[in-house]
Amino acid sequence: MSAHCQLTGTAPRFGNRISHSHRRTSRRFDPNIQRKRYWLASEGRSVRLTLSVRGVKTVDVIGVEAAVARIRSRGGKV
Repeated sequence: MSAHCQLTGTAPRFGNRISHSHRRTSRRFDPNIQRKRYWLASEGRSVRLTLSVRGVKTVDVIGVEAAVARIRSRGGKV
């Protein structure tokens, strides 16, 4: 599963792991990605979205219909 939110576009960020002696090595900060299933009443089916936790909260506020419309307007597949 890709660490990428379909709604907010959140993707992994990169940085450095710094040891006690201050040697730096690469590391990756992954967003908290969840797979959630929502009922899409207009199409009479359920959709499975890959969302960050912030994306899940956004769907709770704007509704699943508006969220799917936003994803599709960006060219995303639902």
